[in-house]
Parts: sequence; C-alpha cells; structure tokens
Amino acid sequence: MAKILALHGPNLNLLGEREPHIYGSDALDDINQRCQALCISAGHEFNALQSNAEADFIDRIHEARIDGTNFMIVNFGGFTHTSIAIRDAILAAEIPFIEVHLSNLHAREDYRHHSFFSDIAIGSIIGLGSQGYDLALQAAFMRLK
Repeated sequence: MAKILALHGPNLNLLGEREPHIYGSDALDDINQRCQALCISAGHEFNALQSNAEADFIDRIHEARIDGTNFMIVNFGGFTHTSIAIRDAILAAEIPFIEVHLSNLHAREDYRHHSFFSDIAIGSIIGLGSQGYDLALQAAFMRLK
C-alpha cells in the first residue's frame, strides 16, 4: 500500500462555482471522493490538502518527507507561476509527483504559460478538466508497481 497525497492550490475550494466554463462543474469534494475511491480500489491510501496559503503547502510537503508519502498529485493553482518556495520544498522532499491543471494553461494569459514545477514533475496533465486527476492517479499507480 502506497500513500498518495493530493495538493490543491488557491481558489480550488471554489471549484464547481468559480468560472465553470474554465474549470468545470465538479466540486473539489467530488474530485477528492473520486480519487479516494480510485486509491482504495488500487489498494492505496489517499490524503488531500487544499489551501490558499503557500506556507501550508510547504509545511505539508515537509511532513510528507517523513510520513511515508510515496507519490503526490499537485495542482498549485496560481502558485504554479510564482512559488519558488514550494518548488524548493518539493525538491527537498524528493517525492515523485504529477502536475495537474484543469484548464489549458497555454491557451490562457501569457503569465500562465510558465510553471515552476513542470520541469521537475514526472509529467503534467493540462486542460482535461477534473479527469486530469483520474489520469494522474492511473499513471501514479503504474509507477508505484
């Protein structure tokens, strides 16, 4: 049994309500419940954190270094384009991860085209809506075999 951690960034607590034409109609609780069910069916443990605060992610990633977390699925929202501090925490943790974004960042504003995480991720799933989380978990399960 592996431990998988999902980290959901700023404003993702508003999924299903905020700009559904961009982010879809699934609420974050729906996504987490699907992820939980997929992990249970594959024999893995699932944990998730959503926060609007950068420090919460840094602290949770530091905790993941020592709590046996084996893999992460991350969507840092707006911090994707700004947070060197979260990047440094991930590098220090040395836990493999997949980056997920609900919208196609490359079809949006120029400042969203750069991610501080894509180059250190196992892979990135961008623009497939909440299905991106399901696909990321499938990929994680294959890597964890």
